[in-house]
Amino acid sequence: MPFEIDATFIAFVAFALFFALIIYLKVPGMILSSLDIRREAIAKELHDARKLREEAEALLASYEAKRAAAEADAKAIVDHAKEQAAAVVEETRAAMAEAMKRREKQAEDRIAQAETKATDEVRAAAAEAAIAAAERMIRERMNDATQSALVAEGATELKRKFG
Repeated sequence: MPFEIDATFIAFVAFALFFALIIYLKVPGMILSSLDIRREAIAKELHDARKLREEAEALLASYEAKRAAAEADAKAIVDHAKEQAAAVVEETRAAMAEAMKRREKQAEDRIAQAETKATDEVRAAAAEAAIAAAERMIRERMNDATQSALVAEGATELKRKFG
């Protein structure tokens, strides 16, 4: 069997030379180093992504804690405002009751003053009427002799008291 150079043999030799050239030029090492660099870059990106996720989770927890604290503060403020409003309502109610008592007392005092004034006016009118009636009666009954007797009696009584 003689050795023949045919197209298959040439293709085999070209294929072998191609692989030899690739190995000689260290293409597999370059491919592996390129893959290693790419793997390291992906690992770094994954690490950075994990780190960012942890930071985001920590930030989220922090904000949730702040929100809960703010809600608690808001609730406390609302409760305090309600307490203050209730206190103001109670103070206003007490002040209104006191003002009503004061006005009622003032009205009672005015009524009492009006009663006293009316009573005094009635007494004054009665006294004036009694004086006018007594004066009329004295004028009707008084004559010269009775008048002289009253003057004499008054003079003796003055002597007796002062004299």
